Amino acid sequence: MSDKNLQEYWQRNLRLLAVLLAVWFIVSYGCGIIFADYLNQFRLGGYKLGFWFAQQGAIYVFIIIIFVYVNRMNKLDKEFGVDEE
Repeated sequence: MSDKNLQEYWQRNLRLLAVLLAVWFIVSYGCGIIFADYLNQFRLGGYKLGFWFAQQGAIYVFIIIIFVYVNRMNKLDKEFGVDEE
């Protein structure tokens, strides 16, 4: 892989990581702590939504983020010809 392609590959990888980490931060810290009082006026499964995000929602979102990262990186690897297959 040429230096230009390698640099673009890592830039796109880091951009994907930044976006996914921002989503994780917003969900775990934002919804679980900062916006908890506002979200607590809504209920999900009988629990206040702010409490739900702090206890379970952030974990579910983190698992979804893992699958999104794997899927997007597989596509990026194929695009740049560095896939394992």
